[in-house]
Amino acid sequence: MRTWARTGAGLAIGACSAAVHLLLALPVAAVLLAPALRPKAEVAVRRVAALERRRIAVLFGGTDASTEPPSARALRYLAARIPVGLLGGAVLTLLGIGLTFAATLLLSWVTQTPWVMERDPAVVVSGALVAYYAIPGAVLLYLALAGAAGVARWERSLLARMLAPSREERLTQRVEELSRTRDAIVAAVDDERRRIERDLHDGVQQRLVALGMLLGRARRHPDRAAEFVAQAHDEAQHALVELRDVSWRVYPAALDTGGLATALESVAERAPLPVRIRCDLPVEPPATVRAAAWFVISEAVTNAAKHSGALRVDVEVAMVDGRLHASVRDDGRGGADPAGGGLAGLARRVAAADGEFAVESPPGGPTVVTAELPCA
Repeated sequence: MRTWARTGAGLAIGACSAAVHLLLALPVAAVLLAPALRPKAEVAVRRVAALERRRIAVLFGGTDASTEPPSARALRYLAARIPVGLLGGAVLTLLGIGLTFAATLLLSWVTQTPWVMERDPAVVVSGALVAYYAIPGAVLLYLALAGAAGVARWERSLLARMLAPSREERLTQRVEELSRTRDAIVAAVDDERRRIERDLHDGVQQRLVALGMLLGRARRHPDRAAEFVAQAHDEAQHALVELRDVSWRVYPAALDTGGLATALESVAERAPLPVRIRCDLPVEPPATVRAAAWFVISEAVTNAAKHSGALRVDVEVAMVDGRLHASVRDDGRGGADPAGGGLAGLARRVAAADGEFAVESPPGGPTVVTAELPCA
């Protein structure tokens, strides 16, 4: 029922817009002939075509005509859809007349009142008269609905054929997409390298320096050698722990041994706030997808703990239509900037895997970080 309501709304709007396009056809053609006004007219034509594309995508279903076409193609499309839109309006009009006819007939039969469609008030609607009109009415209703569906299908096919990008345009888009992906990979690797360098310099390196100093003191002061060696032993243990943390943040071994769910459990165990993990994966995703998903979730949880003031974090991972969906939701104060360094780095990491990344963080929260990664 909802589909038919959307189809009817789409046909009604399409009929009105087709009538407007028909009335404006000659003025627009005259404006396009004027060199001074032509650029503005072309922009208007492209915008109108975009509105029609939006109407069809929302009310009639998806279409692959997702890019803005050249002005000439948009103009040809608007001209070609005028008869289609008017046909849709005609189908809706006939359908409305038929439904009105049937509704008034049934109302008169039930209430035993004169039928408004009948000029002679003495004529009473009987069951036989209703039955007489029932069969042709059902046939006409079927034809009207089939016509409405056909016009909607015609609108979709016309849009796809006339506004869909050509093969050359598709190749150009793919090249641009690959260029962006390559840049994202380079940026993600550079971010990772700088993070590892920072972790080693600020953590492990400082521990090793302290360890060396303690061992040097032990050699210079034999009487306190045991004390300095004990402190050096503690520093060595701390350095070992931090080195393990650095290697875990680069790539946890659990991703290979136990899979993504096991690695995410370690994220929850290491987090300083409660983290609920729900990982529902029928099969283990490819290694690159696992690594990207784990990195995004781990960093999102870390950001939530450090910056959002959240009290808890919910992580959900699922596989839908061959794509891994991961979401991290915290109950913090919100207001996270998607263009900030940390979130921008996550976006680059997801883009490097041909995925999609989004952040919703209104002031006051909650903050929801989502990533979709193709597994094929």
